[in-house]
Amino acid sequence: MPLNKLTFKSGIVSDITPYSNEGGFVDGDKIRFRLGSPEKIGGWEKFSPNTYLGSARRLHNWVALDGSDFLGIGTHLKYYIEEGQTFNDITPIRSTVETNVTFTTNTISNTDDSAFQTVLVNVNAHGANVNDFVTISNADTSVGGIAASVLNAEHQITELVSSNQFRINVGTTASSATTGAAKSSGSVTLKFQLNVGLDNTVGGTGWGAGQWSGTTSDALATTINEGGTFSNSDTTLTVASGTGISTGDVILIEKELLFVSGVSTNNLTVVRGHSGLHANSTPSTGDASSTQDSNSFSVATSHADGTLVRLAVGNELVDSVNLKDFIGWGNAASVRIPGAQIRTWSHDNFGEDLIINPRDGGLFYWDKTTSISSRAVELSSTNTFSGETSVPRVAKQVLVSDQDRHVIVFGCDGLGQAPTASNADQEATKRGDGVQDPLLVRFSSQENPVDFFPTATNTAGDLRLGGGSTFVQAVETKEQILVFTNKTLHAMRFIGPPFTFGIKELSKNITIMSPSSAIAIDDNVYWMGVDTFYIYSGQTQQLPCSVKDKVFFDLNVEERNKVHVGANTEFSEVWWFYPSASSTEIDKYVIYNYLENIWYFGTLARQAWLDRGIRSLPIATGSQHLFNHETGFDDDGSKMTAFIESAPMALGGVDRFSSISRIVPDVNFTGSTSINPQVDFTIKARTHSGSGFTQTDDSNTSQRTSTNPVEVYTEKLDVRVRGRTFVLRVEATELGTKFKLGSPQVNIVQDGRR
Repeated sequence: MPLNKLTFKSGIVSDITPYSNEGGFVDGDKIRFRLGSPEKIGGWEKFSPNTYLGSARRLHNWVALDGSDFLGIGTHLKYYIEEGQTFNDITPIRSTVETNVTFTTNTISNTDDSAFQTVLVNVNAHGANVNDFVTISNADTSVGGIAASVLNAEHQITELVSSNQFRINVGTTASSATTGAAKSSGSVTLKFQLNVGLDNTVGGTGWGAGQWSGTTSDALATTINEGGTFSNSDTTLTVASGTGISTGDVILIEKELLFVSGVSTNNLTVVRGHSGLHANSTPSTGDASSTQDSNSFSVATSHADGTLVRLAVGNELVDSVNLKDFIGWGNAASVRIPGAQIRTWSHDNFGEDLIINPRDGGLFYWDKTTSISSRAVELSSTNTFSGETSVPRVAKQVLVSDQDRHVIVFGCDGLGQAPTASNADQEATKRGDGVQDPLLVRFSSQENPVDFFPTATNTAGDLRLGGGSTFVQAVETKEQILVFTNKTLHAMRFIGPPFTFGIKELSKNITIMSPSSAIAIDDNVYWMGVDTFYIYSGQTQQLPCSVKDKVFFDLNVEERNKVHVGANTEFSEVWWFYPSASSTEIDKYVIYNYLENIWYFGTLARQAWLDRGIRSLPIATGSQHLFNHETGFDDDGSKMTAFIESAPMALGGVDRFSSISRIVPDVNFTGSTSINPQVDFTIKARTHSGSGFTQTDDSNTSQRTSTNPVEVYTEKLDVRVRGRTFVLRVEATELGTKFKLGSPQVNIVQDGRR
């Protein structure tokens, strides 16, 4: 009998019906297409055994003049610079306190021994949150059996008791319940690192919340009992009764939402202006030596004694989404608005040095001439440059324009006071006004990253985006910077003095998924929208996508800000990583091959990706490790499963049955590291379009499926499969196996209609 050659179309098509995709592929995992044929992707291995803290969602690689190879890593807990497989913590210090701090040991009764390792730290107006890091130094005496050497270390805050107290776990058991200063004389020093960010998105309240004139219905209520006015900078609220209010609740006072971070009887520790904008004045920290940044505080108003306090968001939920107690405009606030977003970073090198920005936070500078472990400092206070003016306090992204050497800041605060001879050294001239404008773009003077106030003798300036409601992402290309709002795309180009930069709107009514979903490759920019993919190549176009439904119908939109894009230019690929509908973390990817104009997808948990360039292999993050990709064909030394599956094929016509008795595989194992690489060939048969592939009780003479191993020297497979349509699945599960599928041949014998 003559053999029938199976020829397949390149790419995966999952958005049409199976029978309309005959000759194509409908499913796969860890497969790419090259020269039209499917093959297993490259494997990965850990860059080093060392780990970092937190979920790393941003990477940046650069090289110093002395050849030092640096990798910036931003996590939701810290910021690191990796060099020589060592993760150096350069997280900025938010405030430094040198005072008579007291420590209280063994204050919790618990059957768990860890309770007795908890130390209560007493320090006024600490401004810390749960999971923040604090470094203690200068302690020289023990407290309750906890040695000074144990206290003098970095600790993570485990519990926020009040605005003046928090707990740390010191990892050793106290011998007694004691309160002491851990200092024979003088002060203990506490250095609080930048407040940590969120690892998962916290949903908002709804259309009825706060600024949307919402009211509470049948919710717990009390009144302010400050003995005066609750000021706009105060973070300790005294109420008539704190009963029923718990840590994590949100309360409503007039039109201001406040997040409750701690409860002590009737005294509530609160974060002001919950879900609001940033303040333009520095609240008092209660400590003259503190350098706490005002960016951690939000817009707030003063409230008088007797003002009504209502529980806006507590434990009273109709279900997991809809609030029972909080309504607005006369209806239940069942439509939620975004709440607190995950911690993401932007970063760029200015020469050998590094500028970093936690989204909606401040700007910080790391100087290469300092120690590799030296911490980044506020950009406005760096000693590397002089003449600082109006340095932004808060921003959504920072970028260094490569061609013209300007530091560009997006979604930032406005200008501070104009510097004059009389006020040049005042804080109001050195920093911006602190009021964040989500559409404002500001840029420093050329070659001076701290000079942001425009004058006749510099090139500093600003511009405002004309569309959308908020800035999302900026991407630098060879000729210009593409700037995305949530609805528009703009081109920002250097034009020289006096305007320095010009901006032009390119597209309206576009969308973008996240602050890290657009990437420039050569002269094109690719990005993921909220329901489709786009390309800009001189004009904006939607990218036809054969797996669009597969992606967007299986996407956790609550965690959309985790979506990120990476290039794998060796294979002409753009990778988008995203969390599936059943996951809160990245677990899937979709790939666009721009050379062959095809799509394919798979499963892989990677939180950040950086293409090869300075380093010879792509780098990705996951499980607190760095991974080198496209090395070998295994999962960090373990087996990696890869498969490709065809659409149903009516090899003998759908009006009658056919039997397959022989298969001649066409598989290439070139590149495999295993001595005996192999894949499994599976032929699955269907009787009708909706029937399954499983064996039936009355099919003793004809199998519905047949799986056979194929090795390097396998010439043919003898099978016995009968049906109207057939599916081919090729799967690799063994170590060291690399395969490429060509055009197998099958022996088809037509049978009857029944």
